[in-house]
Amino acid sequence: MQTRASLIFAFTVLAVVSCLLGTVLMPQPSIGGEKATSTVETQPVNLEAGAELVPVEEDMHEFMEYVFQPTYKRLKVVMSKAPEDNAAWKAIKADSLSLAEAANLIIMRPPEEDVEDWNKYSVDVRNHGKEFYTAARGKDFEAATKHYKAMLNSCNACHKQFEDGKHILTP
Repeated sequence: MQTRASLIFAFTVLAVVSCLLGTVLMPQPSIGGEKATSTVETQPVNLEAGAELVPVEEDMHEFMEYVFQPTYKRLKVVMSKAPEDNAAWKAIKADSLSLAEAANLIIMRPPEEDVEDWNKYSVDVRNHGKEFYTAARGKDFEAATKHYKAMLNSCNACHKQFEDGKHILTP
């Protein structure tokens, strides 16, 4: 029970930090030259003088291994069949939200080259993750599966470009 409570607390903190980082760092993605609109109103974050937002772990492999991989592995199991109860839906909602919000943190860790592509993949993962989470909130397994797979496709597109095709994810 202690481990579960610790995980819930860690994901809650991650979600809050991700929201703050998204507000401060992320430009609004454009689609077809138009500024994307959001239904969420954001407020600027006031940091103390001299404070800055910096990654705790700068190594991308370490970051992915400890932030994304455990969540992906849990989702792979629970998304293999339609959830039978609220506890299963809650697990899907928690992990889909965590991945969507954590995608905002990827932007803080840009590569030296192809930053535009990096940011596009990060935003795609976040947006598909948001749709995945929204479908899970509505307990729509068909839509959740569709968006889960779309999110993984965005992850894989990034892995193909930046990791020479290593770490390809399967639903």
